Amino acid sequence: MGNIKTFMKLHHVGIVVNNIQESLGELSRYLNFETVSAIMPVGSQKVNICLMKVGEPFLELIEPASYDSAISEFAKSGGGIHHICFEVKNIESELESLASKGATILVNPIKGFDERRIAFVDLNTKNTKCGLIELLETK
Repeated sequence: MGNIKTFMKLHHVGIVVNNIQESLGELSRYLNFETVSAIMPVGSQKVNICLMKVGEPFLELIEPASYDSAISEFAKSGGGIHHICFEVKNIESELESLASKGATILVNPIKGFDERRIAFVDLNTKNTKCGLIELLETK
């Protein structure tokens, strides 16, 4: 990729919960949502999600859709902030660029919500613990 700059826009912060409906009820006591999406299944990840707009970025609630979901154990332990998602124009180019800088690609592009492709990355930083990074390809 060399010196080509890519565009990344913060899209959402993903929060793992045991039950989206219950969590929406609790959060709505404190936050006024501009919009709340329908609960959407993401079959490739065995989860259900709901996006809430509270300005920029969105908040995303994520619940396991089956016992073997990758987030089931995290949800059982109480859940919490799971990932930060950045929207990108070309997911392959962005993954190539990140990998060339030392990031570890954890999940290659797969179908996510709204027919958009997603991927997950660990930036492998020593001093800045960002946690899991999700890339979401623009429409």
